[in-house]
Amino acid sequence: MNIAQHLAAPLFDPGSGQGVRQFTELGLALLLSSLIGLERELQQKSAGLRTHTLVGVGSALFMEVSIHGFGAVSALAGARQDPSRVAAQIVSGIGFIGGGLIFVRRDAVRGLTTAATIWLTCALGMACGGGLPLLGAAATLVHFLVVRGYPVITRRMALVPGDRVELHLSYRTRRGLLGRVLELCTKRGFRVTDVHIEPEQATADTREKGKAKEAGVVLSLEGKGPAHPLVEELTYWDGITGVGLRAHQDSGD
Repeated sequence: MNIAQHLAAPLFDPGSGQGVRQFTELGLALLLSSLIGLERELQQKSAGLRTHTLVGVGSALFMEVSIHGFGAVSALAGARQDPSRVAAQIVSGIGFIGGGLIFVRRDAVRGLTTAATIWLTCALGMACGGGLPLLGAAATLVHFLVVRGYPVITRRMALVPGDRVELHLSYRTRRGLLGRVLELCTKRGFRVTDVHIEPEQATADTREKGKAKEAGVVLSLEGKGPAHPLVEELTYWDGITGVGLRAHQDSGD
């Protein structure tokens, strides 16, 4: 009789795992995952505010269902309830989303950091849904420490030699300019870690047969000093039509 009454419990009963505590846990998961998603959104990553928020709230809801959603089953004779089984499936399933964010471009792996934040957001959602909001808040602080603080630390460490920049050049081909540019970079104390040459393009002034065409190249440089004097010198070279400089982007993001 007691089992029948339990199975026939009201659908909207706030005392059966859907009360103030559970809604508060979902709200905390919403807040914490939104903070991580907002940081990724500001960095213009492929997975931003909406993705991280949905992952965090969804993970928290899975945990709520795992802990409170099988009360009727546990009342049956001989039935066994293991909330950790649902949690294990969450950890396995989130790998599909994280794997979809990792891709290769120009022989460099990108999206690793964003995929890791998806994994972390899932974990903090599970923590909030499992009644461990302080651990979820601590994980959120760890995220900002690692993503925002670690790059500042590594740039100041002696193991990371000075500036890491990308030098963008547009030049006229058939003059041996690329070799001279590489030689200049080496003399100025820079190490060329990557060279990406863009296809040649014929301009309006170079369409005649035998005329030099324009090409582009992106040089990834590491050096102990600033790269602006290098750019200033290259602007005066004959045959170079454009010079650009920007900070090196972390390939793992």
